[in-house]
Amino acid sequence: MNQLLRISSLLALFAALCGAARADEASSLASRIDAQIAQPRFAGARWGIAVVSLDSGRTLYAHDGDRLYQTASTAKLFTAALALSEIGADYRIPTRLLAGEQVRNGVLDGPLILYGMGDPTLGADRATADWAEHMAQQVAARGIRTVKGGLVADDSYFASPSMGSGWEASDLQSWFAVPTSALSVQENQVEVTVAPGAEGRPAIVTLDPAGAVPEVANRIATSARGVRNDINLYRAPGDRTLYAFGSIAARTPPQRFKLAAYDPALFAGEQLRSALARHGVALQGGVRALHWPQSDEELREDARIIAEVQSPPVGEILQRGLKRSQNLYLQNLLLIAGVRAQAAAMQGPSPPTGFLSTENWGMRGLRELLEQMGLPPGSTVIEEGTGLSRRDLSTPNAMARLLSFLAAQSYAPVLFEGLPLAGVDGTLQWRMRDTPANNNLRAKTGSMSLVHCLAGYVTTAGGERLAFAIMLNNYDPPAGAPGASRDIDAIAEMLAGLRAEAPLPQKAVAAQPTN
Repeated sequence: MNQLLRISSLLALFAALCGAARADEASSLASRIDAQIAQPRFAGARWGIAVVSLDSGRTLYAHDGDRLYQTASTAKLFTAALALSEIGADYRIPTRLLAGEQVRNGVLDGPLILYGMGDPTLGADRATADWAEHMAQQVAARGIRTVKGGLVADDSYFASPSMGSGWEASDLQSWFAVPTSALSVQENQVEVTVAPGAEGRPAIVTLDPAGAVPEVANRIATSARGVRNDINLYRAPGDRTLYAFGSIAARTPPQRFKLAAYDPALFAGEQLRSALARHGVALQGGVRALHWPQSDEELREDARIIAEVQSPPVGEILQRGLKRSQNLYLQNLLLIAGVRAQAAAMQGPSPPTGFLSTENWGMRGLRELLEQMGLPPGSTVIEEGTGLSRRDLSTPNAMARLLSFLAAQSYAPVLFEGLPLAGVDGTLQWRMRDTPANNNLRAKTGSMSLVHCLAGYVTTAGGERLAFAIMLNNYDPPAGAPGASRDIDAIAEMLAGLRAEAPLPQKAVAAQPTN
């Protein structure tokens, strides 16, 4: 009996020592995080942090967890939740070629309608790289040799403007804020190459794909060798002309830039027109684009499908969009969910009246989903699908709860595989290498001027699975300081190296006025 008592006492002492060690490590980690975010250079900035255990549900650490922060691209996690729950990972998005008239002796009296339904990968994925050729083949196989009514490139499936709410006008010619279109092609981007000519002569400006911007006003001169390049590209929103001005030094290697295409739907129509010609189909009447709030419902009312191509599964589109932080992919998925939400509401017992844009329908669906998750009202203020809007806000606690919800769903593996993996791929490929987070932490990055965020999952050195949200707002690193992403990574690496299982001590944070 005495032997048993001694063993029991030893076990109790061992457990107490282990518990004390875990508490000490947890306290040490909390102190290190506190020290990281309390540095004087952050005096004018705002940190928000929430860390929860997926295994126990406990909140391990929080700093200003219930205050709203700008999310940048971590807002894409909300869009991902909506897409996976409302569209489904296996759905393939069709792009259709329609005709309302009968074909007689190889002649179609009316127009062909190229009808986009939101595929953001058209022409940019192996599955759809030759989409125009495949469609033209299907047209020719139906015996159509002449189309008298021309080709209508229709992207009115989305009843929304071509930019998300809150997008800044100065961004709209940039590659990261391309037009949102139900008939997108080649990610709605154009690569502009500027090469020098002979000294004193105009530079050479080329577009790939050719025709993605209808007109180029080239005023770039070729300067003497060794002179600093001064290349300027500008296209006003909605303008069909790209203005190129400045200078490029002789014998300088070609300089490449990515910009937004002018009219994706019209460009897609032109690509199909060329493919039809290659397959012996004459198109009379040319190509015209049709955009919301224009409508061709009468043309489509009795139309039948002449040809169709399908996107990769939505799960793959989402994964690529998250890895690359591809704004077009996520905004289009939001709008597809919006189309579905509107259709469901119109079929309900009390169909709504009045107009809501497709984007607003998507936001309505997202709000309903967040209510199902039990997120407190006002803990998120999201208005579009990408995080480009500075009016996209979330509390760190809401973001962490979203991640916890997603981790418990049947589609969780799709999301996990889509998130950038630290030190390995996506927007985290070069971050946190040679740390405990390497090949372990999966998270969505988010950054814009003065906004730096990271939200996702990590497994600690002690084997505990965590969901976390780290948000830093109103911060511009001073000269000589590390980049903001390095400051955020330092906290993530602390989490990855944690061996304690005890909750981290919570700090009491005095109420502060909201900025």
